[in-house]
Amino acid sequence: MDRDQSVPMGLGREEASERSFLSQVYMWMAMGLGLTGIVAGWMAMNPSVILGLARNPLLLVVLVIAQFGLVFWLSSQIASLSVTTATAGFSVYATLNGILFSSIFLIYTSASIASTFVVTAGTFSLVSVYGFTTRRDLTSVGSFCFMGLIGIILASLVNWFFQSPALYWIITYAGVAIFIGLTAYDTQKLKQLHHESFSSSEMMKKVALLGALRLYLDFINLFLLLLRVMGRRR
Repeated sequence: MDRDQSVPMGLGREEASERSFLSQVYMWMAMGLGLTGIVAGWMAMNPSVILGLARNPLLLVVLVIAQFGLVFWLSSQIASLSVTTATAGFSVYATLNGILFSSIFLIYTSASIASTFVVTAGTFSLVSVYGFTTRRDLTSVGSFCFMGLIGIILASLVNWFFQSPALYWIITYAGVAIFIGLTAYDTQKLKQLHHESFSSSEMMKKVALLGALRLYLDFINLFLLLLRVMGRRR
């Protein structure tokens, strides 16, 4: 009897550990989104700052490069970083996003931004729950979506020169589908990351930050793409 009872007890501890890990992931993600929103909102209340930034293309390029650099640095060096350093890097990244995305308040109405955020949050939540609970291996979905992501990046660069409305909308709707797929895949991947870091509480905290960064990126990109569709311009 003791041996039989030890199995469900072990599974219960593992399930509790998974839930604790996910709670950390979503907590960090929510904090990142909150920081981005606060910075973007502050910038929106100071239009002259946004206009000054828009008139300085060199600074914009530096900020974009810094964003990519932070994502690469955090993703590749997470194992060797301290929790404090990783947290600081994630916070700086969320702040940079707030600065760069503040211009949407000058382009779209506040009501449409709010409604798009609600739709994005609902969609993200449903897809994330599916990714965590499904028994289907989503590795092939993740690979397909990653290739699709490369495709829409290249298409976006091409369309920057040609300014084709048809290609613009193809990229938009394809992007929505791709980031929905990536959200499901990245959520399922969190399970594997959790098991790999199970032996170290410090490593689990850092992996939770990395997971939060991945889901944060999925959420932000999905939001921006849906805003193209749902947003009402001023």
